Amino acid sequence: MFLLFVKSLRNITLGVVIGIPLILYPLLYFFQDSLIFVRQNMDIALFKQIKMDYPNAATTIKTTDDKTLQAWYFKNNSQSPAPLIIYFGGNAEEVSSHFTDLEHFTGWSLLLVNYRGYGLSEGKPSEKVLFDDALLIYDKFAARTDIDAQKIVAFGRSLGTGIAVYLAAHRKLAGVILISPYDSVASIAQEVYPYAPISLLLNHPFRVINYANKIQIPMLALIAKNDHIIPPHHSFKLIDAWGGQVHKKVIENTDHNNIVNETEVWQQISLFLKLH
Repeated sequence: MFLLFVKSLRNITLGVVIGIPLILYPLLYFFQDSLIFVRQNMDIALFKQIKMDYPNAATTIKTTDDKTLQAWYFKNNSQSPAPLIIYFGGNAEEVSSHFTDLEHFTGWSLLLVNYRGYGLSEGKPSEKVLFDDALLIYDKFAARTDIDAQKIVAFGRSLGTGIAVYLAAHRKLAGVILISPYDSVASIAQEVYPYAPISLLLNHPFRVINYANKIQIPMLALIAKNDHIIPPHHSFKLIDAWGGQVHKKVIENTDHNNIVNETEVWQQISLFLKLH
């Protein structure tokens, strides 16, 4: 799921937009955080299962403002130091379930970190703190002796693609993998709600396209053909602005939510990791 804020905008008719903006716009402004960041609690049964199957995977990360982020670090490679994938999830995603994706990352260790307010992570999410936390997460793990700092890849899905792009613009990565990337949250919202002053209303615009042309590393972009949450042309805007090599693939017969169920997606990811 991505951007319930945008979904809500799609359900507002033109008549409402023109007729009662004085009521509508404040509602959008004050409720945008709960619509953009749909915080998910930890499934305790899942937590216990992972702890049982991977007793050494649970870890925490302390932020600069003394919040604790809940994370899983899966060593998937006997080699030390080993390459690392850092995953950034969607706006309504508790990332723990992705431990089942380890089979797709042969030879790579995997780091899953829940955003602030998600899972067991403390704090409140925002564009700024998620960007800052991404830099902190990278710095802490790149400094570990069991991690090859020259082989760190950021993997983002939906909202998380913007965080992966921001990280790529500010830290040294070997590449980025993006599922359902976007140019900016603001541009998507403005497109579906052309009569609203989005630039004034939106506290979390995620204008990550502004970083794209400065980034020289390889990018893999996987796009759902029938994505109505992040229409493909928003993905292509980011791709066209990218400063490095681009591998892109439009996955037929998929939408925003089911694209990750396609075998072709994981084949493309495995190939990209082998190449880069």
